[in-house]
Amino acid sequence: MDKLRLRFEKSGKAAYISHLDLLHVVQRVFLRAGTPLKYSEGFNPHAIISICVPLSVGMESVCELMDFRVTREIDLASLPEELNAVSPEGLRFLVCYEPARKAAEIKWLRCEGLLEYDNGAPDISALAEFYSRESLPVLRRTKRGEGVLELAGNARDFAFEPAEGGVRLRCTVSAAEPAVNPELLVRALEQLAPELKPDFASWKRLEFYDKDMTAFR
Repeated sequence: MDKLRLRFEKSGKAAYISHLDLLHVVQRVFLRAGTPLKYSEGFNPHAIISICVPLSVGMESVCELMDFRVTREIDLASLPEELNAVSPEGLRFLVCYEPARKAAEIKWLRCEGLLEYDNGAPDISALAEFYSRESLPVLRRTKRGEGVLELAGNARDFAFEPAEGGVRLRCTVSAAEPAVNPELLVRALEQLAPELKPDFASWKRLEFYDKDMTAFR
């Protein structure tokens, strides 16, 4: 037993913990639980922990995956509850196992969004028609400056239903090559159909899949 994977939830106040801060929080949680984390060698050793697909600040998730290494055998079945006992509110570990697949095999992400409107939501059919367009180019900022990402084909399987104050939608977006942040779905409305733009939007990750749409573990 060496490399292990944890599936965990990040919700409520914990959704506002940044990626780097989350790594620090998790290290403290492991320390409090007495989990024998493995550290890198060298002048400045650090815990060998990685989040498979980093999560944006403010976004919730029920399917986060984290890889880590340990220095001795541990009880995988009991580890989640041991960690939960010393974890902050909103961070909940679900299951621990030895991974059989590499994180690079993650291709798709199922997510849920709540679009809220102060003055009444638009007709769901208008949103469905918008997201079914043959082309949905959205301008986004990258490390190299601004670029255009084509959402059509990289965001699919849309489903809509009325929600209090707005519309709830579920969809599948590309998680790699290209990586589509669900927040770009709202940005597309802002740029291409401002009359449909919500006043506020929140997102939650539901499940990761490989290229064949098999749930990734």
